Amino acid sequence: MTSILQQFAQSLKSGKIEIIDMSHTLQPKTPVIELPEPFNQTLPFSIEEISNFDERGPNWYWNNIHLGEHTGTHFDAPIHWITGRDYPDGSVDKIPVEKLIAPAIVIDVTDKVDADNEYLMTLDDVKAWEDEHGIIPEGAWVLVRTGWQSRYPTEKFLDNSRWPGQHPDVPGFLAHERKVIGVGTEPVGTDAGAAHSFETGWPCHHHMHGTNRYGLSSLANMDKLPATGTVLITPPLKIIKGSGSPCRVLALVERP
Repeated sequence: MTSILQQFAQSLKSGKIEIIDMSHTLQPKTPVIELPEPFNQTLPFSIEEISNFDERGPNWYWNNIHLGEHTGTHFDAPIHWITGRDYPDGSVDKIPVEKLIAPAIVIDVTDKVDADNEYLMTLDDVKAWEDEHGIIPEGAWVLVRTGWQSRYPTEKFLDNSRWPGQHPDVPGFLAHERKVIGVGTEPVGTDAGAAHSFETGWPCHHHMHGTNRYGLSSLANMDKLPATGTVLITPPLKIIKGSGSPCRVLALVERP
């Protein structure tokens, strides 16, 4: 009798399950979020060669890297935000490993973002998706497809902090009513560029991390995912008391 894991391995080998890389490559031109004065800034990504099969190390090649936790395609842990700072399992080193593999659904609002770069996904968008595909499953990632990945890594990706996101009503609904595991987006952060000006500032961070949930930002290849049926693998680096981490996000998609 073939075990479930053997079936899974065979499906990967045959291509019945496709693995899609949803991460951008970390490089010096990786866009990083820019905060206004007087707030401290995250470091841009940099890489420094230690040795390359030369007098500095004849048999090995390796590098030092410098970057902030929330650089490139990355995972946001609950302790990243003030509303989630007290969760004992809220740092990347304490997140239960079973939370790092979960189903995902994709809500596509690219047409609306094409018409308005700062479009905010609404509850009507969510309800329209549910009318077509059913209620969002508890414990699933909600991935918001906006087409923003096409701007990566140019200056248009940050666009003077004018990128799309979610209407302030949406994150609380997803966290409390649908009990999702988190929200994933293509722009540099899970909240809209203008989210600092909302009545509850940065509502995605506020609600997701305040309910011990997670975020994924700067995702790639969301256009290759179906609306339902994807499984995400999202392990961040195991950084002590880490508020987040660059992440090699992998999507598993069943093919006919």
